[in-house]
Amino acid sequence: MRLGYHSITWGGVVGAPQGVTSIKDLHYLSHGSIEAAVRDISAAGYEGVEVFDGNLVAYAECPDVLTELLAATGVELVSVYTGANFVYADVLPDEMHRIESACRLAARFGASRLVVGGGARRAAGTTAEDYDRLAAGLDTVVDLAAEHGLEASYHPHLGTIVESPDQLDRLMERTRIGFCPDTAHLAAGGGDPAALIRRYADRLRHVHLKDIDLGTVRFLPLGRGELDLPDIVRAVREAGYDSWLVVELDAYDGDPREAAEASRAYLQKLLDDLGA
Repeated sequence: MRLGYHSITWGGVVGAPQGVTSIKDLHYLSHGSIEAAVRDISAAGYEGVEVFDGNLVAYAECPDVLTELLAATGVELVSVYTGANFVYADVLPDEMHRIESACRLAARFGASRLVVGGGARRAAGTTAEDYDRLAAGLDTVVDLAAEHGLEASYHPHLGTIVESPDQLDRLMERTRIGFCPDTAHLAAGGGDPAALIRRYADRLRHVHLKDIDLGTVRFLPLGRGELDLPDIVRAVREAGYDSWLVVELDAYDGDPREAAEASRAYLQKLLDDLGA
């Protein structure tokens, strides 16, 4: 297995403010320096990085800056994360326009995977049709990604209509998109991450590892929270998955590099102990 790290820890996650009035411009992004993130991720011993679609947009007109950085650090752009509401028919074309743009940029910088979150909660309440709309939208994402040589997977997320195991089941039976388990989000949604990985072993296409304090719903470096990470990694291995494990930590009070190093040390020891 190869180890990657998400750049989110350098600046946290925000949304582009122009998206309030223009859905097609509503990208995820982190406000920290991508250059600093990639250098720190490399120094911490990771081979790959995942970034938000909005951070790639910043390099659309100066691609050499990012490609030269990746080459100099020996870090591979593994995956790009994006998302959408998916349930609002009127704005869906603009959301798909943005996702297709993300696919194009991801491929341009050498990524092989697109990770997608979403499924908005309506103010008036979620309808049964919302899962159908989300599933249909995700199937379209699969095709858009494939057109650019990318493999797409869905990331269940707190704050969407896919938090709990039942909600995940409800979606997965309706769509053909791959599964990207986020171990902390699955646990916070009331699920057993290892059990859900085993349930959808044949759909496993990408993995996000993060730890969590379930009492405070605070995300933590690997090994500092409550998750049974050895069983989670065993479940990943049982699925026959032998590819990227991407560590993700939304925020950290100290030096982001320190957090990356701590998770890297824990994960490497875990993989060595398991013979992975």
